Amino acid sequence: MKFVCSQSDLNSNLSLVSRAVPSRPTHPILANVLMVADSQKNRVSLTAFDLSLGIETSFSADVSEDGQITLPAKLLNDIVSRLPEGEITLMSEETENNDSHIVALKCASGQFQVRAMDAEEFPPLPTVEEGESLQLPIVMLTEGLKGALFAASSDETKQILTGVHLTGTPDSLEFAATDGHRLSVVETTLPPQTDEDNEDETSSEMPNLEGFAVTIPARALRELERMIGNRNESDAIALQVDEAQVVFQLGHQRLTVRKLDGAYPNYQMLIPKEFTRTISLERKRLLSSLERVAVLADQKNNLVKCTFNHEEGQVSLSVETQDLGSAKESMPAEVTGESGEIAFNVKYLMDGLKALPTKEIKMQLNEGNQPVIFNPLGGLQMTYLVMPVQIVK
Repeated sequence: MKFVCSQSDLNSNLSLVSRAVPSRPTHPILANVLMVADSQKNRVSLTAFDLSLGIETSFSADVSEDGQITLPAKLLNDIVSRLPEGEITLMSEETENNDSHIVALKCASGQFQVRAMDAEEFPPLPTVEEGESLQLPIVMLTEGLKGALFAASSDETKQILTGVHLTGTPDSLEFAATDGHRLSVVETTLPPQTDEDNEDETSSEMPNLEGFAVTIPARALRELERMIGNRNESDAIALQVDEAQVVFQLGHQRLTVRKLDGAYPNYQMLIPKEFTRTISLERKRLLSSLERVAVLADQKNNLVKCTFNHEEGQVSLSVETQDLGSAKESMPAEVTGESGEIAFNVKYLMDGLKALPTKEIKMQLNEGNQPVIFNPLGGLQMTYLVMPVQIVK
């Protein structure tokens, strides 16, 4: 195998796939990246796989000799990221006794040699031959992931909650995530087809999402979010799902992950339908105040008390810590219903406010121990539910 490519191409693509390399591989080969050079296409592909999450990408290169090899991901990443910008020549050669391979990296400043492992040992990425296949606009995924992904659980003992649940209707896709203390639900709609789309015979048909349902690990979706972060929102991404796997295909990049088994909780049952109090206020002002008073929040419970006053038309945030001191901030708000107070985990509150996309938000609640709902006023259809913390008198 021999090819010439730019340092920036190799570095960026290597960084992408390396996120699928396990920190504690169950087999030595899984600590490596599979590198395949194709002289017909003049492309080099890189693949990493931890037996659950797999990422494959490819880039242009001047390939003079076909071949495939696997190289230690961390070592290769550390070397390539430190090389100067410019051309890199990479070539593999067998050692004198032919029982192992050496890969040489040459650049303007010098040469490195890395011991490689045979590509035959590297497990192939799963494929989806049969099952559902959809073409989704990137804007749907971007909105859905930004609004829901942060609320997924990190507790591996609650496996199904470590994912984001996607469900479809004929023209929308709903994203839901919960960790048992908070819930975020985002409904994204298919963009309407324009006259130009209808006239363009090559444009893909809008997918019918009715009946679609899958729970995808949040870890994989965070990698997907990075992949689509610098793409045009009008681009489309292919999504394929079968009994075991989910595959996302975006140009020369592919992400595959084992979907989560089990029934996702019926989260709609958790959302109250009626409320006795409604508070409308400015999102950024509330978030800024929270960030300031949170400096003094007790590290044991991160508690912030929220007092709302109907007569004065304001909301106050207060934090009291026995050893450190106290803080209080107030802001104007439109309060409907009786005055009262409620307490929250400050982190849960701030996470939700950062994800809500509008200038003004609406807060709806009943009694102090019942779920509180936050919605954006206008724009995206998003519901953020937070369980309050009991105030000890």
